[in-house]
Amino acid sequence: MISSAIYKIFRERRVIQFVIVGLWVFVIIYVFTPIVNEYKFVTLHKINKAGQITIITRNTPHCYYLYRDEPMGFEYELAREFADYLGVELKVNLAESWEGMIPLLNDGAGALIAAGMTITPRRQNQVSFSNGYMPIQQHLIAHRHSDKIKSLTELSGKTIHVRQATAYQERLEELQQQGVRLTIELHNDMPTEELIQQVAQGEIGFTVADSNIALLSRRHYPSAIMAHPISDLQHLGWAVHPEARQLKAKINSFFKAINENGKFDEIYNKYYGGIASFDYVDLKVFHRNIKNKLSRYSPFIKAAAKKYGFDWRLIAAQIYQESHLNPRAKSRAGAKGLMQLLPSTASSLDVNDIYNPVENINGGVRYLKKLYDRFDKADTTNRLLIALAAYNAGQGHVQDARNLAVRKNLDPDSWESLAKTLPLLRYRKYYKDAKYGYCRGTEPVIYIKQIMIYYDILKRQGIEYGEVQARL
Repeated sequence: MISSAIYKIFRERRVIQFVIVGLWVFVIIYVFTPIVNEYKFVTLHKINKAGQITIITRNTPHCYYLYRDEPMGFEYELAREFADYLGVELKVNLAESWEGMIPLLNDGAGALIAAGMTITPRRQNQVSFSNGYMPIQQHLIAHRHSDKIKSLTELSGKTIHVRQATAYQERLEELQQQGVRLTIELHNDMPTEELIQQVAQGEIGFTVADSNIALLSRRHYPSAIMAHPISDLQHLGWAVHPEARQLKAKINSFFKAINENGKFDEIYNKYYGGIASFDYVDLKVFHRNIKNKLSRYSPFIKAAAKKYGFDWRLIAAQIYQESHLNPRAKSRAGAKGLMQLLPSTASSLDVNDIYNPVENINGGVRYLKKLYDRFDKADTTNRLLIALAAYNAGQGHVQDARNLAVRKNLDPDSWESLAKTLPLLRYRKYYKDAKYGYCRGTEPVIYIKQIMIYYDILKRQGIEYGEVQARL
């Protein structure tokens, strides 16, 4: 009896101990789990405390890229405005793939995804979206000479190429479920811009792009057109962690503010406003501008060219390519004046008034000489062409092209080599390993080609200082 009573007491104590331990475990999990979870994502409090915000984005023309070594991109400029709105510094985390962005967000590698992400039901199961900040519509992209598509049912029998795990794939699968017998060809992490280029070159028949991306690509690939809308109106949104409610509210208030004060329209128009096709060489306009405008600036051009050791006619040709001899010219990227100096570059060259022709020309030629001096292993002609490419695309992208030339057993000090490797930096296959990332690599090639055409005309016309009006 005694031993039985003792055993009963002991057993009851064991039960009580287990209950107490269990309660403590429950309390620890209940109390500390929110703290652990909080550190898996970025809160507004953390951003303010750190004094900086990191965005997750992609190295594409719409999102983020370097232009003359300066960060650019529609999403980047919106994010920079948001950082200013919060009073913090902006950092950029470039995701390796589209599929990798949401895991990075959930792991706390960034506060938000700013990458032109379409708000879809499937994505809303993974992240929390801000209010839509820009309406877009998915369009079928086809070659301008292909048969016209008048309705979605006419997509039956067509093969459409899209990037995997995108809103485009979701929409095409919906059309299949609705009875449209189309074939979807999926590409692993291939940028939409690259697929548009393949359409323009006739390598594939069709792809799909959001209207804003299609517009942005039109100036580079005018043969690829928006053939037919395939979706209703959708919206782009910034994505945050589902628990980052205060940050989401702040983003919504930010977009409301920049829509009211006109800043959103300003950024939008910079990238998407008035987009047209290529500016082809128009010799008639060139001759007219040379005749009417060059004499105003030729003394300053000649003086700066002589000071830094260049043929003044080459500098005149470059100025025409940059600004068409318009001293008030301003590009969408913010480059200004006759030689299209970025404000940061102008400041480094001690140019006080960027629109002053004398200062702008001196600053631009001095900058070209600075670039020329960097490529001292190349012969004179190649050195000049490489310097011009760096003036247009930025030193970083040119260095990436030189490194790529080495990997392809090409001469990194030959412009002929770089004219091959610079355009390759449009493709993810190449720019993913490049230090300075995506580059609109055909632009510096066209830039130099046109400068050389203008330069050749000026030389063959026998134009000399003081003879411009008489000879043209």
